[in-house]
Amino acid sequence: MEPKRPATIHQVARLAGVSHTTVSRYLQDADSLKPKTRIKVEFAVKSLDYRPNLVARSMRTRRTNRLAIVLASGPHFPGRLLVAASETAHRAGYQVDIVSVEGGQRARSARIEDLARSGQVEGILAISPTGLKSKRLQQVPIVESETYDDKLRGLGELAAASEMVEIVEYLASLGHRSFFHVSGDQDFGSARNRKAVYLEAIERLGLSSVGVYDGDWTAQSGFDAITALPGDCGVTAVVAANDVVAMGVVRGALSRGWSVPGDLSVFGWDDEVMGKFATPSLSTVAVDREAQGRDAILRLLAEISGEPAPEPAARTINRLIFRESTAPPPGA
Repeated sequence: MEPKRPATIHQVARLAGVSHTTVSRYLQDADSLKPKTRIKVEFAVKSLDYRPNLVARSMRTRRTNRLAIVLASGPHFPGRLLVAASETAHRAGYQVDIVSVEGGQRARSARIEDLARSGQVEGILAISPTGLKSKRLQQVPIVESETYDDKLRGLGELAAASEMVEIVEYLASLGHRSFFHVSGDQDFGSARNRKAVYLEAIERLGLSSVGVYDGDWTAQSGFDAITALPGDCGVTAVVAANDVVAMGVVRGALSRGWSVPGDLSVFGWDDEVMGKFATPSLSTVAVDREAQGRDAILRLLAEISGEPAPEPAARTINRLIFRESTAPPPGA
């Protein structure tokens, strides 16, 4: 039996009832099509398992249809951002190489220069600082988002902490007056910012904090923090640096015979999947890392095509989610 020949763009167009140029537009920017047209083309693409012939296109246009995303090397791999960035590039007809570079800015800038000279990529996205002054090398556009530092610790919006005010205000609205914060590793700007904003909010609202425990993002630090508190400390609400720490707090509270949220409300950060299905499910801050990946790639695609960069979305990547782990304090 002969192997099945791959579908062509003209077959996709016939099945969808559109022109092949419309299919091409879909592959470059699906959102540019009307919703009904986009759905028809998307159905045809999936039904025929159509895959753009990038090699043939490269021979015709002298394009490689490849992008590179360059980032620092470190233990905190930004998987969600990279997946969203790659999916956005794929929908525009590009393949993506993820290039993790050990060392600092100088090493990353040297790697970017090598990639630009190689002729293998049409654009480069750097999500860690590079120190490069030029936005184009060897005619290859370079976009820097500087989302992560040299150790892949979050910068910018990822390190912002204004939602901490909303968390404290929400818990106060439920009747809580005595708080406790288990912070993250203080080498991270996000941990330092959340701690500082927490203390400012407590003072501004006239609330009481039994203290701050400097943790390290682990569940063990949450467990240790809550089990070390005196039995008569009076705390009724804990704000944790992330969901992993919050889960440790919940387990530590239960080990002391404190129910959550009956005796103690717990708020996390990051909206990890496990928090949604835990018992109790965890109140948290959802962080839209995917939006950052999509936005960065769209900026790079605009540079490649010589179009104006898309306007930044008027939104915050953080959003509070209220679940079962928070409730009014005992006796409220």
